[in-house]
Amino acid sequence: MQAAQVATLCTRLIALAWGVGFTVSVALPGVAHAAPDAATREAAAKLATSLCVTCHGPQGRGDNPRIPRLAAQQRAYLDVQLKAFRNRTRGDHAAHDTMWGVAALLSDEIVAALADYYAGQPPAAGIGGGNAEAIAKGNKLFDQGSPERGLPACTSCHGAGAEGLAVFPRLAGQHAEYLFIQLQSIRNRLRASPVMHGLVKELTDDEIVALAAYLESK
Repeated sequence: MQAAQVATLCTRLIALAWGVGFTVSVALPGVAHAAPDAATREAAAKLATSLCVTCHGPQGRGDNPRIPRLAAQQRAYLDVQLKAFRNRTRGDHAAHDTMWGVAALLSDEIVAALADYYAGQPPAAGIGGGNAEAIAKGNKLFDQGSPERGLPACTSCHGAGAEGLAVFPRLAGQHAEYLFIQLQSIRNRLRASPVMHGLVKELTDDEIVALAAYLESK
């Protein structure tokens, strides 16, 4: 897939997520648009601070390298992923072993409120101490891609600062180990990701390690 094709697909998916850009307004299936009411927001906050905190840390800024940080994550992305856990359509090992059960009874309203809660938290700081050579390699790949191999820059969908956009997740400050595991899961099609499937298969393991190191440092 060429860079222009990926960019066009990203734009289309973003438009779908927000229901704009077409003659007939449509929305990405599974993404709720109505703002949660005060009671639902309060219930979601209690769930986040009593249950989710156990694994994801206070305000979603946890330190377990195998568990994602949720702070400042894109709201639409969180909504989609929580519903994928609930519907058992996301099949990576962590989803199967943990999140399927956790999300099983979440209503659409609570999902939306949890997504709002974590999207509104301050982002976690990047993690220092990584390999400088790997970080530099990952930075170049993220910003420029590999045109000679038809790999677009990751900024096309994830933003120049890796802050994400709509259904495309924030990657900045995410744990490198978690990112490596998830990219491998996408490569092995344990996670459905139409845009990423065609890209990850072109990356070497060293490139995945470098990308993960760079993103963790941001």
